[in-house]
Amino acid sequence: MTTFALVGAGPGLGLTAARRFGKAGHSVALLARNTERLDGLVTALAGDGVQARGYTADVLDAASLTTALKAAADEWGPIEILQYSPVPRADFMKPVLDTTATDLDAPLAFSVKGPVTCVNAVLPGMRALGRGTLLFVNGGSAVRPNPEVAGTSIAFAGESAYAAMLHDALAPENIHATQLIVPGAISPDAEHSHPDALAERLYALHTERDGFRHYAEPLPE
Repeated sequence: MTTFALVGAGPGLGLTAARRFGKAGHSVALLARNTERLDGLVTALAGDGVQARGYTADVLDAASLTTALKAAADEWGPIEILQYSPVPRADFMKPVLDTTATDLDAPLAFSVKGPVTCVNAVLPGMRALGRGTLLFVNGGSAVRPNPEVAGTSIAFAGESAYAAMLHDALAPENIHATQLIVPGAISPDAEHSHPDALAERLYALHTERDGFRHYAEPLPE
């Protein structure tokens, strides 16, 4: 079976998505900075009968991403599905009038250079398979800029543009790039932004391959 690779693995949506794709028969490669957290996620997934392994990588370190994704493909098989959904750091959230050019270095590396690095790492395997899915998960500022969180608004817009171009460019190769916008907080109390609901939505985006941009729920007015 092929591999589901999750960049930005964590105990919320990351764990739930990994469980959903793992139960569908995919091996699971979890990428994150914290080795101890990765070990805990792998243990939790093993309890659900999901084959998973953690790979330490930093989204801001392109070489570590490439190395981790290559190792995952070598150990588990080709990466058919890539989910890019790391949580932005709090210091990306400055108001627009307080944001300097230097303040954008890390957000752009996080949300633009990181995705480009990951896609370039997995594309050869997807092309060899003759299929693949690239899942991009973003907040509402990706499509409605928020002046209170300028770094993520600018960087998410760049990620969205890149993902949209991939959607068009890769469709003839049976590789589907798609984006899920989650406008509000991911919460167990939310109807549509509950981790389980979002994981099901992501799996449906992979299987149904319908269009580029999708919303977990409508953007607030």
